[in-house]
Amino acid sequence: MELAKIESLLDSYFEGETSLDQENILRDYFSSDNVAPHLIAYQGLFVGLKNAQKEVSKREVSLPRASTNSSKWWLGIAASLVFLIVIVGLQFSETKMTNQERLALTEFYKTKETLLLVSKSFNKGTQEIAVLNQFTETKNRIFK
Repeated sequence: MELAKIESLLDSYFEGETSLDQENILRDYFSSDNVAPHLIAYQGLFVGLKNAQKEVSKREVSLPRASTNSSKWWLGIAASLVFLIVIVGLQFSETKMTNQERLALTEFYKTKETLLLVSKSFNKGTQEIAVLNQFTETKNRIFK
């Protein structure tokens, strides 16, 4: 077997890019007696893998049976009913506002608008005072 091909397969093997046929080629090469001296360190790995492939367990494995219990079916129905009750409850729990509450809410929004207008006017006045303050500071520097 060509040594360069084996080294290439070995690199691909450690990168996880080999097929099963290529891995069999590597196992066969390292099981033979003519392994290159610089690759002898990998011989134990591939011989061990080849031997592990031949192992067969004599222990009987029993898997738990899937229960044919109908509780899962009832669980689905119960979840659907809870979901339906929540949706219906949300529909009927919608708060109905009285006429007085609607009037109060309208007045609240009007008051909020008025306060925003006052706030904007106050901010304009504050900006003008800042300019006046700057003028006063400059005047004080000049007349000192």
